[in-house]
Amino acid sequence: MSKDYYKILGVDKNASQSDIKKAFSKLAHKYHPDKKGGNEEKFKEINEAYQVLKDKEKRQKYDQFGSDFSSGFSGAGANPFGGGFSWQDFSRQGFGGFNNSEAGFDFGDIGDIFGDFFGGSRRSSRQSHKGRDIQTEVDISFEESVFGTEKHLRLNKKIVCDKCNGKCGSNSQTCKKCNGSGRVTVQQQTFFGNFASVTICPDCDGTGNIFKDTCNKCGGAGSINGTEEIKVKIPAGISDGQTIRLSGKGESGSKGSVSGDLYIIIRVSKSSKFERKGDDIFSTIKLKYSQLIKGDKILVDTIDGEVKLKIPELTSSGKVFILKGKGVSKLNSRGRGDHHVKVILDVPKYLNKDQKKLIEELEKRGL
Repeated sequence: MSKDYYKILGVDKNASQSDIKKAFSKLAHKYHPDKKGGNEEKFKEINEAYQVLKDKEKRQKYDQFGSDFSSGFSGAGANPFGGGFSWQDFSRQGFGGFNNSEAGFDFGDIGDIFGDFFGGSRRSSRQSHKGRDIQTEVDISFEESVFGTEKHLRLNKKIVCDKCNGKCGSNSQTCKKCNGSGRVTVQQQTFFGNFASVTICPDCDGTGNIFKDTCNKCGGAGSINGTEEIKVKIPAGISDGQTIRLSGKGESGSKGSVSGDLYIIIRVSKSSKFERKGDDIFSTIKLKYSQLIKGDKILVDTIDGEVKLKIPELTSSGKVFILKGKGVSKLNSRGRGDHHVKVILDVPKYLNKDQKKLIEELEKRGL
């Protein structure tokens, strides 16, 4: 089936060459497969259309015969690049002197947009050598999750070299290749034309300095494998599965770069007495029949210890009493939730003769 190349590029059949280039530039930027959210198949389709419509002779034959007339295109229909094409070939394509101004595309900072496509980068050396983020888990009790706590961790990871203090060596000299900037400008030929992009200096690894005497302990990396003890403050009200992020407490970066982050997953142990739902605590207490009928004053276990609770007479089994402010501390806020106490009848496993007689007597009295 013949393809509508004009529709693919989103232009009119009478579109000028300039309009066709503008449309291709916009769509290529959007769907490039090396870009996040790109679409390789869509990009191939766009490029196929452009390779035909940009060429005056091919466009005339396409307008006359459609894309199925492959003999008129010298193989450009299915693959305008010919066989064995790969995305790496883009960097070697000039496409007949694609002019930036004619395309109507803003190439003012092309390095930021397409730098990652062709090996360029404008990221600082500190970012590129940033230490690895690491993750660990910490177990705490139910009570510690309510009131908060402090834990001491011992982590095996990359740490700053204790011999050179992360400086990588001594007798540093300004890198001659980049003049101490840590970055160099390189010329690249891409399918959009020739562009200059900024990348990390290969001689100094982006540091701007070259050490005459490299540290013999870290080999110039600035970091080594070691152990670090970290004190972690766990806030009151934290829940099971929540994560604490400690910036800069991950692995040490190389070449004096910033360290990664440490992510701590909190695991809260279950309580044999209490259940948590949000900021509220729930518990159940069993009472005798006489306590529910006559009423009573009982001691109830809470997270703060025992408190007195008055049970009114003729309380139904399943009744819930609320102890205000006896729940979980609100995370990163003031106040606490409530404690919900549910009272249920403690049905005995067996009755003696006297108890059975009393039950029968109560039954006769309509109770």
